[in-house]
Amino acid sequence: MGDVRDLRSAASARRADAHVVDAQLVVEAERSAPRTARHWVMRAIAEAGVGGSANQVVELLTGELVANAVVHGPPDRSVTVRVRIDATVVRVMVSDAGGGVPTVGHPEPTAPSGRGLALVEALSSDWGTLGRPDGKTVWFEVPADD
Repeated sequence: MGDVRDLRSAASARRADAHVVDAQLVVEAERSAPRTARHWVMRAIAEAGVGGSANQVVELLTGELVANAVVHGPPDRSVTVRVRIDATVVRVMVSDAGGGVPTVGHPEPTAPSGRGLALVEALSSDWGTLGRPDGKTVWFEVPADD
């Protein structure tokens, strides 16, 4: 599956009502990566008590960003998915070793792909990209519906 690291502080992990989660998953850049990341993120937000429409939006957008990382990033490198959840927002960050700056596409209606970042832009409350010396991180935020 992948290498899961729980980055929560020990104090927040012990609190029964803790809604703060900071965890990451590392997956290989392969076809199954988007599905693995979606399932992992869904478990993380469910365990944090996030419900409502945020679940479907986070699942969809996580899959889109990881799919982009697999398609546009180097095939022999890993993809890191990080989720940060607090009482008000779910933030998902997807990092890969690929270069370039992702841009929102506006493909023809019959085009088979190219709508991922348009979905991220339309459905998230905020999103962006961060360049890093070893690649890039694309992130989005969705309000946490408790």
